[in-house]
Amino acid sequence: MEYTTVTSSKSKKTALICCLVGGFFGVHHFYVGNFGKGLLYICTVGLFGIGWLKDLIKISSGSFLDNSGAPLRK
Repeated sequence: MEYTTVTSSKSKKTALICCLVGGFFGVHHFYVGNFGKGLLYICTVGLFGIGWLKDLIKISSGSFLDNSGAPLRK
């Protein structure tokens, strides 16, 4: 039996850069297709900085998911 892993077409490195540069405005959420969260981050300035920091940690650790629930590719 062979196991296959589903990964996103979105890059972890690009998401991390987007989060560092425009994380307070949800750029990384727009990149992975989470437009609702992106708008929320714009309105709340990255969930008052706490959401931005949480996402930065999640992207770095590899647990950040795209809009379809797949982990980002390396």
